[in-house]
Amino acid sequence: MKVSQVENKIDILAFGAHADDVEIGMGGTIAKYAAMGKKILICDLTKAELSSNGTVETRMEEAKKAASILGVERISLDLPDRGLYLTAEAVEKIAMAIRQYKPKLLFAPYYEDRHPDHGNCARLVEEAAFSAGIRKYIEHTGIEAHKAENLYLYMINGFHKPDFVVDISATMGKKLDSLRAYESQFQKSKTGVMTPLVNGYIESVEARERLFGQGAGVDFAEGFISKKPILLSYDLLGE
Repeated sequence: MKVSQVENKIDILAFGAHADDVEIGMGGTIAKYAAMGKKILICDLTKAELSSNGTVETRMEEAKKAASILGVERISLDLPDRGLYLTAEAVEKIAMAIRQYKPKLLFAPYYEDRHPDHGNCARLVEEAAFSAGIRKYIEHTGIEAHKAENLYLYMINGFHKPDFVVDISATMGKKLDSLRAYESQFQKSKTGVMTPLVNGYIESVEARERLFGQGAGVDFAEGFISKKPILLSYDLLGE
């Protein structure tokens, strides 16, 4: 999808290193807010061209289907898979996307993850978010600076203590359906390579969200980490 095809001034811009990252970490939250009419865009930094299973073309079709299930749009910045390093070029591409869509909130993977691309994605987004808000940064493009209200981190691989959780009991089904859309990644095949993703990975994600939910007194929840204190805007006593 071309950048110009997506409406500007969105509510949430969720970054992932590869297609399926965002769905794993916060697919339920995205589906929840999309159903509420919020404008949401998923941005895959790469086309996952080095994935053990599937092709770029297959992955793109699966990503399109997954986004449709969640009710959102998605784009790719075409950065190199396993080449997500802290370079000026990469930061600029991400910063330009932030300026283009002017999101209220940004999301990226949590730094601690077994896949280096996920942690590097977070670092790139953090750098780009800061740069996007500097008026004189690449001002020759003519796109005005934009500072998102906050950057939250979601979990892909691993189980970490979240700073807050979002109740996704009503949208857990959509999250699972969006993951199942990636047949090349999560289903075993005779010609495919055995990876952690084809050995009960979706079930492990479901179990994690169930645990987060139980801790908050709901069926399912997704956990997030915030880089700065969270200001509560409601009465703690519920009065």
